[in-house]
Amino acid sequence: MQPQRDLRGLWLLLLSLFLLLFEAARAGRPVVSCPAACLCASNILSCSKQQLPNVPHSLPSYTALLDLSHNNLSRLRAEWTPTRLTHLHSLLLSHNHLNFISSEAFSPVPNLRYLDLSSNQLRTLDEFLFSELQALEVLLLYNNHIVAVDRSAFDDMAQLQKLYLSQNQISRFPLELVKEGSKLPKLTLLDLSSNKLNKLPLPDLQKLPAWIKNGLYLHNNPLHCDCELYQLFSHWQYRQLSSVMDFQEDLYCMSSKKLHNVFNLSFLNCSEYKERAWEAHLGDNLTIKCDTKQQGMTKMWVTPSNERVLDEVANGTVTVSKDGSLHFRQVQVEDGGVYTCYAMGETFNETLSVELKVYNSTLHGHHDTLNTAYTTLVGCILSVVLVLIYLYLTPCRCWCRGVEKPSSHQGDSLSSSMLSTTPNHDPMAGGDKDDGFDRRVAFLEPAGPGQGQNGKLKPGNTLPVPEATGKGQRRMSDPESVSSVFSDTPIVV
Repeated sequence: MQPQRDLRGLWLLLLSLFLLLFEAARAGRPVVSCPAACLCASNILSCSKQQLPNVPHSLPSYTALLDLSHNNLSRLRAEWTPTRLTHLHSLLLSHNHLNFISSEAFSPVPNLRYLDLSSNQLRTLDEFLFSELQALEVLLLYNNHIVAVDRSAFDDMAQLQKLYLSQNQISRFPLELVKEGSKLPKLTLLDLSSNKLNKLPLPDLQKLPAWIKNGLYLHNNPLHCDCELYQLFSHWQYRQLSSVMDFQEDLYCMSSKKLHNVFNLSFLNCSEYKERAWEAHLGDNLTIKCDTKQQGMTKMWVTPSNERVLDEVANGTVTVSKDGSLHFRQVQVEDGGVYTCYAMGETFNETLSVELKVYNSTLHGHHDTLNTAYTTLVGCILSVVLVLIYLYLTPCRCWCRGVEKPSSHQGDSLSSSMLSTTPNHDPMAGGDKDDGFDRRVAFLEPAGPGQGQNGKLKPGNTLPVPEATGKGQRRMSDPESVSSVFSDTPIVV
């Protein structure tokens, strides 16, 4: 009986030692539980509306959603959490007083997909601020005081799909975020509404694909009114893009310090928007995209004769590429017409029509015609110059010159409204001056007995012809002589 009691006591002693060692092991290992200021439900921690000045330090590593909104947080430093939260996919920091965020603040949360920083006091977005968030898909930054956005603030965010920057003070449009082939290839929504944008890169925006323009919100900005802006938004309205259709009344612009709706700019006399057709010449290679409002849609093209365009057509000029674009090889006149693209997606379907005009001439021939026109113009100009040179710079072919004589109303003035066609000679000049030639303009005035009405010379009347006194003298021309008036020699007076 005694040995059984001793054995039982030994077992109790061993069990006590085992429990003591187990408790000591637990006491030596840190145990993370739900923070006192938070409400925990499985892997969700809600620490909202607790007036917290700092982030609780003891956060469980399994946390998937952390809500720290509506608190008094002012700075988010690199060491805001000592625990690496690799399971965290959603972080809510809205309605705080954040005015500083360290560039290393997001290193402990590399798998974050949703970040809400709205309704804070951020003023700038510094370079590489969000570069650690390579898996982020949605970023909310609206209702801050953001003035400047560094061009590299969103580098290495290849998965970002939605970026909300509305209700800030941004004055420069961040074209690098939406330009084709940019650093954000999956961005489908960029909200820049209610900022201070007054100028847009309109030609670049017009070239953007429809799936980007569909989510580019620009309403409630003091844009400058002009016809190019009207044409841009009229095109988006024609395409039924959500960014315009959902906020038509809030799309306005400024002119003379007055607000005007973008679609009511009659004071500028802008021409109505018309969808332009694609143009090509014989033999051109052409690619027409099916510009849908959503990515990843299945596309099908139909020709003007209601025939489906296949991916591979034997000996054909029209094919469909892998991205759904319509490709023309050596386009012909008969390829012209209206082509229809039917796009099918998970949420909606879309139908687009594109008109193609083919000119019955090659582009090279068009340039030849242009060169011929320039050649003809240059030839005409040269001809006119040569004629003017002939008329005004032809050397005199007269071999003698009259001797100067004092002007006399009766000897040198013609009783006509015409210029004398032959030189006047002094009948009293000596023979030693026969090599001179006097050039003179005859101002005609009514004087002499041979004049008729209006100073015209009466038929039959002639001027007195002086007698020749020397060898080199010539007779004055008879005004009725046809040869004197229509002579092919230059008229010299």
